[in-house]
Amino acid sequence: MSAPKTVIERLNKLKKTIEHHRQLYHSQDKPEITDEAYDSLVRELESIEEKYPELVTDDSPSQRVGGTPLKEFKKVRHEVAQWSFDDVFDLEELYKWDEKVRNFMTKAGLSGTGDKSEKLEYCCELKIDGLKIILTYKDGVLVQGATRGDGTIGEDVTQNIKTIRTVPLKLKNISGTATNLIAVGEAWMSVKDLEKINEIRQKNDEQVFANTRNLAAGSIRQLDPKVTSSRKLDSFIYDIDRLEAGRKSASGASSEVALPETQSGELELLAKLGFQINPHYKVCGDMKGVQKYYEEWTKRRHELPYQLDGIVIKVDSRKIQEALGYTGKSPRWGVAYKFPAEQVTTILEDIIFQVGRTGVVTPVAVLKPVRVAGSVVSRATLHNEDEIKRLDVRIGDTVILQKAGDVIPDIVSVVKDLRPNSAKSKPFVWPTHIAACGGDGKIERISGQAAWKCVAADSLEQHKRKLYYFTSKKCFDIDGLGPKIIDLLLEHGVISSYDDIFTIKRDDLLALPRFAEKSADNLIESIAKAHRVILPKFLASLSIPQVGEETAYDLAKHFDSIESIITAKREEFLSIYGVGEVVADSLVSWFKNYDNRQLVKRLLKNITIVKDDITTGGGSGAAENRALEGKTFVFTGTMPNLDRDKAQAMVRRLGGNVSGSVSAKTSFVVAGEEAGSKLDKARELGVKIIGEQEFLDIIG
Repeated sequence: MSAPKTVIERLNKLKKTIEHHRQLYHSQDKPEITDEAYDSLVRELESIEEKYPELVTDDSPSQRVGGTPLKEFKKVRHEVAQWSFDDVFDLEELYKWDEKVRNFMTKAGLSGTGDKSEKLEYCCELKIDGLKIILTYKDGVLVQGATRGDGTIGEDVTQNIKTIRTVPLKLKNISGTATNLIAVGEAWMSVKDLEKINEIRQKNDEQVFANTRNLAAGSIRQLDPKVTSSRKLDSFIYDIDRLEAGRKSASGASSEVALPETQSGELELLAKLGFQINPHYKVCGDMKGVQKYYEEWTKRRHELPYQLDGIVIKVDSRKIQEALGYTGKSPRWGVAYKFPAEQVTTILEDIIFQVGRTGVVTPVAVLKPVRVAGSVVSRATLHNEDEIKRLDVRIGDTVILQKAGDVIPDIVSVVKDLRPNSAKSKPFVWPTHIAACGGDGKIERISGQAAWKCVAADSLEQHKRKLYYFTSKKCFDIDGLGPKIIDLLLEHGVISSYDDIFTIKRDDLLALPRFAEKSADNLIESIAKAHRVILPKFLASLSIPQVGEETAYDLAKHFDSIESIITAKREEFLSIYGVGEVVADSLVSWFKNYDNRQLVKRLLKNITIVKDDITTGGGSGAAENRALEGKTFVFTGTMPNLDRDKAQAMVRRLGGNVSGSVSAKTSFVVAGEEAGSKLDKARELGVKIIGEQEFLDIIG
């Protein structure tokens, strides 16, 4: 089957784009996109070449290993070719690789019970995000340090390598015979040192380093070794490419160092010779053990002082390794199992619009489904009209998608080199009408903001979303009353407003499809539990424009009751920290509306607003309960032992504030696993970053 013209055009553009970014990454240390986004482009290229093998050429990026050396350094030819591992990204791909290994073993006669039979085990190691270095020792003395380069030719960076204190200049003599050795490892930079160096560069108006790998590469390529030395590079050595006996020691002993029979044995020998190895390796007997190791370090990777981008899995037996050999560019006996990518590339297929509970219109990107941060994503927010213009994103574009932990997927940028040449690639035109808005569908831009909203305020879509939010965990937290059940209740006329929820009877539910006696009883019980609510959750549930969860807590701290909020003047709202003119005007306008006041009145007949120890007393609690007075906390990522809602409640209970965004006024950013852009913002602004345990220590 010959490849269609469109596929060939896409392939050629991919090659050109990948080569451009490869040069920036490997040869100039000035990446414009992340490793994950680059990997995503390569994987797309490889998938096309796999489907159309006739399109594979010798100069394809899929056939390369690294980058060409910089001109400033002497070029050196590697005595042993330097390979790169193939990547797998999920459990299914990992098992397929394991199956290939076992099939090769069977062909080589290494499986079963014969004389050649070998036990298959895997040595799992952490994949450090640094720069590969190749160290050559003659008679036990370091004579050359080189970069990988293109796998055949590298750069001689010996003087800079010597500044790394964990790289031995002379090997430990463990056999009475000096050793000729070629060892391979990784030069890396700690996250803290990256932050310190970037802080200095910012003050000097210099470009900051994107990540620790970028900094390590830039440091190892400094022409002045003093600069490299000041950067405090570190290293982990993980492989022996060649091991031979050198000259005999003065004692005349003739014993030699033998190459170990396993990869784990190589690591042990490297440690004995004086190299620093990463201590977190583990030998696993099967894929279940490998997956357990992977999952453990996916969670724990942020505990380490260096950055990881996955794990490396190697057949532990050297005999099996030798039998498996290599493909054209990678060893068959090893593979890199990447952590869930936080950035990938995909195609934007359409732009649609979502109407929120307050009538705000949000553009949503419809994407070709792609796996990112451990889940398949087919939608991403485009935020507003200004963001679409800033990105210049168009239907049919290849986009870089980002997702960290539970954060909503976000389009970072457009890979414009891959933009289609067809007439369809035109700047996106913002609409004037949205059908879901109701009425005539007209929309208008909110004064002073980048957002647009529906002119009509009573559309069914808005009403549904308000009800979804009303019953959500942030408000009344009615278990079992999710969007699908609310849609069902609306469709059959059981509810039409918030207060109707509290008058639902068991028989109302039994008359509906999908409800049996048990499910009806469970929902009635959940509604009964929700009759008591604290003031901040009640305020948030009303979907007052500009009043979210945090503003609701600020208001509840200041006022004694909902009645005092209803009658409050604009000036009193403005006196509250965190409430500006837009929020104050919105509150006054909402409570001035007769229908809104009647809604609150009906709700108060069915529910009870109870006091809580977070907001009681209008912010004037006892001194011993105000330990966090004036402190603002921002939470990002997931914490292993502490629920975020509970953590936020702890802060408020001690008089502190919780914010959803990082600013110069933020006191602490509490960062958990899979922390996203808030962590980056905190580093940029110099805000103190703490972990779960430090947070617990602060609150006592």
